[in-house]
Amino acid sequence: MSTVMYILVGILVGAAALYLYFMAEGNKRLRKIEEENEKKIAQSQKRLAEIEQKAAIAETKLKEKILDGKKRALEIVEEAKKEEQNMRRQLEKQEERLISKEDLLEKKATELEKNKEEYEARTEKLKMQEEKVETIYKEQEEKLANITKLSQEEARQMLLNNMEREYKDELVDYYKKMKEGVKEDAQKEATNVLAQAIQKFASDVTSESTQTIVELPNDDIKGRVIGKEGRNINAFEHLTGVDVIVDDTPNVIMISGFDLVRRYIAKRALEKLVEDGRIHPARIEQVVEETKGQVHQMMKEFGEKAAYEMGITGLHPDLIKIIGRLRFRTSYGQNVLKHSMEVGFLSGHLATSIGADPQIAKIAGFLHDIGKAVDHEIEGSHALIGADILRKYGMSEAVIHAVEAHHEEMPLSNAEDFVVMAADTISAARPGARSETVETYIKRLKDLEALATSFTGVEKAYAIQAGREVRVFVRPKEVDDMEAIKLSHNIARKIETELAYPGTIKVQVIREIRAVEIAK
Repeated sequence: MSTVMYILVGILVGAAALYLYFMAEGNKRLRKIEEENEKKIAQSQKRLAEIEQKAAIAETKLKEKILDGKKRALEIVEEAKKEEQNMRRQLEKQEERLISKEDLLEKKATELEKNKEEYEARTEKLKMQEEKVETIYKEQEEKLANITKLSQEEARQMLLNNMEREYKDELVDYYKKMKEGVKEDAQKEATNVLAQAIQKFASDVTSESTQTIVELPNDDIKGRVIGKEGRNINAFEHLTGVDVIVDDTPNVIMISGFDLVRRYIAKRALEKLVEDGRIHPARIEQVVEETKGQVHQMMKEFGEKAAYEMGITGLHPDLIKIIGRLRFRTSYGQNVLKHSMEVGFLSGHLATSIGADPQIAKIAGFLHDIGKAVDHEIEGSHALIGADILRKYGMSEAVIHAVEAHHEEMPLSNAEDFVVMAADTISAARPGARSETVETYIKRLKDLEALATSFTGVEKAYAIQAGREVRVFVRPKEVDDMEAIKLSHNIARKIETELAYPGTIKVQVIREIRAVEIAK
């Protein structure tokens, strides 16, 4: 009995212990689950807070975008209102112009109607007078025939002679008055046509100078341009034929010379040398030669640009190159290419105003000085040289005749000839367009160079220092040192006897020998 009791008690105690163990494990697992749930809740709350924060930021950005959109919409509305106002003002102006033109047309129409009525009245009056005169004439003719027993033809001739003697003075006065009236009307009409043509074309009045300025990054470059003992600047002047002036003017070197091509080549070459930084005689020679090739290519581009601006197409490519050469040619200080374009535009306007062919006039005006591109190479006047060039490239005879007649070396035969001549005069006569002294000065420098190169053994000659000095480069194999001295003396004496010039001219003969070898 006691054993059974112990067993039952043991079972109860074991069951109680097992219950307590499971209860403890359950509580432990329950606490772990609660902790995990708390962590998940905390994470969820954190994510919820982040989401709420992002939502707030998104809401703020959305509000800002809405505000920006409203602001932009207001700006667009304001711009549209302004544009609408501008369009309204433009339309009002156009309407005012149309109204004024309409009023002017109505006024002209009224005047034309009035003139027409006056003309018809005068025509009717003249008709009546003619009928009256005819009646009187027939009566007198019949009377004269009855009295004199002359034939009708004899009587008519006698009557005409009598009327001629009787009304001779009146007819002469009437003819003079008519001639003066026509001349006055023609003068007014011509003045009006010229004024309209000049108003339609306005161009800057510019005159080419004999100096070009090259900008430098700093004054230290000047020393490198001059070089040791002046060898760089001497080589540069020798190769380009210009005078390089280096003075105290900050960051500037001046290139002086009367030849536009030489000055342009010198300016471009010096700018390249300054930009490159390598300045020595060999490099100078290389850059100058490269620049010469580029400038010849640019002449074609200048010609193409000028023809495009004029609206002239179909010109021969070689003719385009010759036109480009005019960019580097001056006449009395006026750039010939700009002058040619002015004459072309003015010729077109004038031809339109007087009923001539505007296209022929424009082309002839544009090409009227084409001979000046080569007149230093060919004998003859530039007008006739230009006509020969245009014949070579197949231009029309009307254009060619206007070109060769614009200085009246050929008789003027049609309206286009007169138009081109008038346009040429207008362009040249504008105040400041030309300078007589510049042209005279350039001619003197060219004559000075031509005189120096006429001597045997001379390779090149450049007039510099405004014609106060001429540098003569001789071929060293043909002219020795003693001959160089004699040559300078002979050139100076010839200048004294053949040229007129102010002051004195320094003749400098340069004999240069180069020894070249290549290291391999």
